[in-house]
Amino acid sequence: MALLVIGWIVSLVVASGVKGILNRTSIDNRIAGWMTGRQQTGADSLPIEKWISAVVFWIIMAFAIVAFLNALQLEAVSAPLNSFLQQIFSYLPRLGSAALLLGVALLLATLAKLVLTRGLARFNLDDRLATQTGGETSPFLLNDTLGNALYWFILLFFLPLILDVLELQGPLAPVQNLLDQILSALPKILTAVIIGAVGWLIARVVRGIVTNLLAAVGTDQLGRRVGLTPSAGGMSLSALLGTVIYVLVLIPTAIAALNALEVQAISAPATRMLEQILTTLPQIFTAALILVLFYVIGRFVADLVASILTSIGFDNIFGWLGLPTITVAAPVPPFPEDILAEEAVSSRQAITPGSTLPQQTPSEIMGIVVLVGILLFGAVAATEVIGLPVLTAIVNGVLAVAGRVLVGVVVFGIGLYLANLAFRLIAANGNSQARILGQTARIAIIALVTAMALQQMGIASSIVNLAFGLLLGAVAVAIALAFGLGGRDVAGEQVREWLASFKQGGGAGRL
Repeated sequence: MALLVIGWIVSLVVASGVKGILNRTSIDNRIAGWMTGRQQTGADSLPIEKWISAVVFWIIMAFAIVAFLNALQLEAVSAPLNSFLQQIFSYLPRLGSAALLLGVALLLATLAKLVLTRGLARFNLDDRLATQTGGETSPFLLNDTLGNALYWFILLFFLPLILDVLELQGPLAPVQNLLDQILSALPKILTAVIIGAVGWLIARVVRGIVTNLLAAVGTDQLGRRVGLTPSAGGMSLSALLGTVIYVLVLIPTAIAALNALEVQAISAPATRMLEQILTTLPQIFTAALILVLFYVIGRFVADLVASILTSIGFDNIFGWLGLPTITVAAPVPPFPEDILAEEAVSSRQAITPGSTLPQQTPSEIMGIVVLVGILLFGAVAATEVIGLPVLTAIVNGVLAVAGRVLVGVVVFGIGLYLANLAFRLIAANGNSQARILGQTARIAIIALVTAMALQQMGIASSIVNLAFGLLLGAVAVAIALAFGLGGRDVAGEQVREWLASFKQGGGAGRL
């Protein structure tokens, strides 16, 4: 009985000592963190120290119970316990070796993580990454991410050794295969990362050189002259071209990095896509150059056309066509002269006239039409260079429709001019019915040229033809009815005169 009591006391003392040691260190919290995958703090932490102390207590108590049973010579009862304890003690060296390997792994992993994170912190990679992404802070801490990756890789490297010491062959095989695959892929990953980093660095340097060189030779001023003015917060023309060069350098870099990975399921489709982009980019640049060239030519021709039309008086076309002239709103009247300067300044600051829309003269409108037409021709050439037949057909269709609409507007304008000319010529006779006849002629001419313009535009041709035919027939019938009903009495008198003369002539012949 004394053995049992002594064993119980020893178990309590040793278990309490183990629990106290674990409480004074963070080993139990680390073990709980590895088990749960999250950091253990406060009341939510797992009681690892209680569990370990309980295991130690019952192991020592098992020895005390075996000694107690052997003292009572109860070998039938103590034999299973002896066998169980022998297995535990035979496995303890393996547990010790595994614990030693785990300690070495933790030490090496911690040191490697510390060295890597502090070494990378000297280069300020997180701040540079935040600058590249345009934010105040980095979206993720690169130093800690790389440090944690190295930490767990070292632990994974020691895991097969620990499992081998423990003779756990079942979990050892998949872990060993995983580690072999990682080690075989690691050189490829490092090669791809190095290629990507070097390509990115070269792209940044080339972008800076191209941007500064283009800005120095006056590319931004040239862009502003042709109307390529950046908006607030936008990129200048030199920065845009530098970014294009940056992308052109990164695309081959990405292709080389993907090929270095040798993962066909990922690299093959991505490489084909990037190669197609790289093949299409020259066509896109050629199309863009064509559009820019046509835009410059269009601006020059539009200004030339506007100047020529202004010099020949084309701005008075609304008066020629009999339309009201568009006038600009009168300006805000000035302040009286007898107001003091201070009051005038304060009043001018308080009163702000409403904004008015910019007025375009007919000559400027025709210049814009010419510019749009030239740009449409340039768009046709650009789409043919890109090799998109559907888009080319769409632009050709838009160009054809725009041409028909323009011709229809010209036809309508000429007809409107002729209608007003006919009205003035007829009304100049001074007769009482001259203005009515002139107005009738003007309406008839306007109806005719409207039908012709709509026919030229291709807007419901059959409906326009039918409506114009019905209108012309209705006018003819109305004229016939008006003449017939209005001249009935005159026609009757004329017929009676013809009959009377016929009768007189017949009587004289008989005599």
